[in-house]
Amino acid sequence: MPLYTHEVAQAHLESWLAAELALSTGQSYTIGTRSLTRVDITDVMDQIKYWQKQVNECVREASGLSKRSRVRRYVPTDL
Repeated sequence: MPLYTHEVAQAHLESWLAAELALSTGQSYTIGTRSLTRVDITDVMDQIKYWQKQVNECVREASGLSKRSRVRRYVPTDL
């Protein structure tokens, strides 16, 4: 069972994807005496992977598929 609703997981994923896009314009900058340093790209990529997994779990749950479902086939034989 997913930890989050699909909507929440999707919103977080989109937010982290936007953060990745913001990092592409620069890691840090300074204006006057103030400076801004953004989070490391590896941390952002880890979050993207996490939230993508959460979204996938929600989709899998909604479609009725679970991680542990297996189809097993048995062929009867005469002994």
